[in-house]
Amino acid sequence: MPAGTKSDVIGGDGNDDGYGDGVIIGLEVHVQLNKLRSKMFCSCSLDYHNAPPNTHTCPVCLGLPGSLPVLNKSAVQNAIKVAIALNCGILPQTQFYRKNYYYPDLPKGFQTTQYDYPISTDGHLTIDDDLGHGTRHVRINRVHMEEDPGRLVHEGSIDRSKFTLIDYNRAGVPLLEIVTEPDLRSPKEARRFLNKLRNIIEYLGVSDSDLDGALRVDANISLSGGARAEVKNISSFKGAERALSFEIVRQRNVLRRGDVVVQETRHFDELRGVTISLRTKETEHDYRYFPEPDLVPMMVIDWVPNIKKTLPELPDAQRERFLGEYGITGNHATSLTLNPKLAQFFEDVAHEIDPKTGASWIVDVLSGELHYRDLKIDAFKVSDMGEILRMFLDGVIAERGAITIIRTILDDGGTPAGIVSEKELAKVETDVVASAVDEVLAECGDAVVDYRGGEVKALNYLVGQVMKKTRGRADPPDARMRLLEKMG
Repeated sequence: MPAGTKSDVIGGDGNDDGYGDGVIIGLEVHVQLNKLRSKMFCSCSLDYHNAPPNTHTCPVCLGLPGSLPVLNKSAVQNAIKVAIALNCGILPQTQFYRKNYYYPDLPKGFQTTQYDYPISTDGHLTIDDDLGHGTRHVRINRVHMEEDPGRLVHEGSIDRSKFTLIDYNRAGVPLLEIVTEPDLRSPKEARRFLNKLRNIIEYLGVSDSDLDGALRVDANISLSGGARAEVKNISSFKGAERALSFEIVRQRNVLRRGDVVVQETRHFDELRGVTISLRTKETEHDYRYFPEPDLVPMMVIDWVPNIKKTLPELPDAQRERFLGEYGITGNHATSLTLNPKLAQFFEDVAHEIDPKTGASWIVDVLSGELHYRDLKIDAFKVSDMGEILRMFLDGVIAERGAITIIRTILDDGGTPAGIVSEKELAKVETDVVASAVDEVLAECGDAVVDYRGGEVKALNYLVGQVMKKTRGRADPPDARMRLLEKMG
C-alpha cells in the first residue's frame, strides 16, 4: 500500500497525529463471508470451527490435479452488499487471478484472489478523529474477493514453536479483503475504524464476526523518515491497537538510533505483546499474478440495483432515526446501534413503554448486566423487559427492585411478577417508609450532625439506611425528601 498524503480532517488541521512523528497507518481487513452454506469454489461446509481438523475438504479446496472451481454466486452477492455499504463503486467487470506463493497453509501453491479487476473501488468511511472535535474521512482503496487459506496451529509462540499443525478445513472459505488508504493517524483511530467496519458487517448479516478468525487485520504502519512495516494476521481489534502501539515505539527507537527502518513483514505475538520479524516484504512482482484460467470474467454491474434493495438500515442511518423518532440521547443512540440485535430489542421495548426510559435501562443497566455475565441480548426477553419497566413506571417497584429482577432472571430464570412476589420487591406503604425514616434519624445521630454541618455525603448514607430497613423497597427520591423534611 503506498504511503499517500494525509486525509482531510473536518474540524482539525490534520497535522497532529498524537504521537508527534508522522504516524501513517493503512489497514487490510479480511472478513469471512461465513453466513453461507458452502465455500467459495466448492460445496464443502463452512462449519470448520466445530469439525475435526481436515474433515471439511475436497479435491477442489485442496487443489488436487484435475479439480475445477465453481464460483459461489451468493458469496459474490454478499461481497457487493459490503461494497455498497462502504460507499464503493462497483466495477463493470471483475475477474479472479492466481497469486502465487508457497506456504504450508496454501495447499494449491497459489491463492485465488482478485488483482487488476476487483469487485469494487473508491469507497470511504467516516470516524471520529483523535483531536476530539472533528471526523476523519478514511478512504477505501478497494474491496476484493478471495479464498481463505488453511490454518496453522503453533505450539506456543510462532518463533518458539517446536512444531506446527495444519488444518485445511478453512481453506476455500469465502473472504473479502478491504484495503484502506493510509489515512489513519493513531492506533486508537485504527481501532475506531475497525469497530465501525465490524458494526456495518454485522448489520448486513454476511459474517458472524464472533467466530474465531472471522475478522483478521493486516496493519501497515510507518513513521516520517522510515519505511513501512506490515504486521500480519492480527486476530482481534484490541490486538491491532496493541500491535500498532508497539510498532510506533519500535520504529521510533530505530530512527532515534540513526538506523534505518526496513520494509518487512512482521507477526504480532499476542501473549508477549510484541511484533516479530518474519521476512522481507514481498512486492507484487514476487507473487506473479496472472488471470485464473478456470474462472471466466464476470459482469456484475446489472446486479447492483436489486442488491441495493435488500440492504438493511445501516448503523449511522438508524442512529439518526432513533434520535429523531424516539428523542433519546446521542450516547444512548450510539450504544444501541452498536449491535443490530440490541437495536431491535430497544425498538420492540419502545413500542410498549416510554422510549427514553427504555433506552436508559437497556444501555445503562441491562447491557452492563449482560456484559458482566458474558451473555448476548438474546438471553433476555423483550416481554420481560417491558413488564419490569411498566411496574417501575407505575410505582409498583423501586429502581433497586427492577435491577434485582433483571439480575435474578439472568442468573436463575423466572418471571418478573413471580420474582416480585418471591423476593417481596413491591414498594412498601407510605407509613412504613415514614417509620423507617424516623428510626434511621434516631439511630444515626452522628450522620445527622454531619449533614447539618455541611457534609452532603451524610445524606446519601442516611438514604441508604432507609433502603436497608425497607429491604430496598422504598423509593430513594421519596426517602431523601422525607429525610430532608425531618432534618429541616
